[in-house]
Amino acid sequence: MYKLQKIDKEKFDNFVKNHKKSHFLQSLSWGEFAKTKKNLTPHFLGLVDKDDNIVAATLLLQKHLPLNLCYFYAPRGFIIDFKDYELLKEFTDKIVQYAKKNKSIFIKIDPDIIKESTNYLGETTKNEDYDTIFNNLKSCGFKHQGYTKNFETSQPRYSFRIDLNQSIEDIENHFSKTTKQRIAKSIKLDTEVVIGTKKDVHEFYHLMTLTESRKDFISYNEDYYQTLYEIFNGNKNSKATLFLGKINFNKTIKSLEKNLKNINNQISILPIDNLSKSAKAKLNELTKQKENTLNEIEKYKDYKKEHGNEITLSAHMIIEYSDKAWVLYAGNHNILSETYVNYNTYFEHIKYCKTKGIKIYDQFGTIGDISKNNPLIGLHEFKKKFGGDYVEFTGEWDFITNRIMYFTFTKLVPLYRKMIKIISKKKLKNELNNTK
Repeated sequence: MYKLQKIDKEKFDNFVKNHKKSHFLQSLSWGEFAKTKKNLTPHFLGLVDKDDNIVAATLLLQKHLPLNLCYFYAPRGFIIDFKDYELLKEFTDKIVQYAKKNKSIFIKIDPDIIKESTNYLGETTKNEDYDTIFNNLKSCGFKHQGYTKNFETSQPRYSFRIDLNQSIEDIENHFSKTTKQRIAKSIKLDTEVVIGTKKDVHEFYHLMTLTESRKDFISYNEDYYQTLYEIFNGNKNSKATLFLGKINFNKTIKSLEKNLKNINNQISILPIDNLSKSAKAKLNELTKQKENTLNEIEKYKDYKKEHGNEITLSAHMIIEYSDKAWVLYAGNHNILSETYVNYNTYFEHIKYCKTKGIKIYDQFGTIGDISKNNPLIGLHEFKKKFGGDYVEFTGEWDFITNRIMYFTFTKLVPLYRKMIKIISKKKLKNELNNTK
């Protein structure tokens, strides 16, 4: 017989970190961040035995609603063996009792349970325990919310994951041909990737705003990212790392000038008269290379005049927790995409995670609808190029604790908001027509 209780934060985080289902969204750091920036109340709960040992745990985030109601969300929770039905049932029952005492209308979970995964060769492997886990959750009273295909859910239902237990050579071999070429070009241009500090969050935010403006939305302010960085680096069990992909124009110009000298040397050794057919082809190719290199040198000199000697073109924030890492956010400049610094930045933090002993590298989100007309297909294809396993998670599950209010909150309120939006649009349209 176990009991549910609030757990000391450090003890809770150590249990989550060392569990095979560990996830940064169940960490102490995420709970504190959700409280600070998302206006959610974190509850660190554990199921303990008679010796006070934790056998299951979860971070529950409480969203407060009008009428003193609320709902609870366990992001990527619970931290439990989902195959153990008896344990899952007891934990669920006690969580439900806890939720009802707090006037919750439902509990939402989206466990880190993989339904199936497809490797870089297109070979699909189904989770042999999935049906058992699915039925266990259903028997415990959870209602599955369906297999969504895009980003309709709180957390992405699809992602790409790279197994870092492989050698770095094998990981790189799984990259697409174009990805290898683009990384090579970026390295040839002498771009560099450095690890940033707290003061670089401002630059990171700048690139995030540029990226989001291209997609016609702005998600978070600078303080959001600053707080995230500070909280995750203030906890011994978690870490947020900034990777900055830069180009130093002096170094790049010097590399191009060295390449130009090499081309000129190759041209100089070709005979002037009576060129063979192959020699003529070689001369034409070298002449094109020379022209392109000269143009490149002039281009980077112009960029240097406008932007100074150095500019950050790509900035990524990586979250490390337990033996896993997630590419949580990535921002890119509007210029010089042809330098492929973004690709080189990805490669550098893959290598970084490998050297840190990270076992799973998660690109944190893609789509399930991979039809060509999906506007998000570009994001999917980009992440796919790094050769990770394309994984599908189980999705969201709701345990309804107040049916009437659940129906009101999930059905009637969205319908009301949609009607208000339609009425507002019609009113605006009529006002515009009357002014003509």
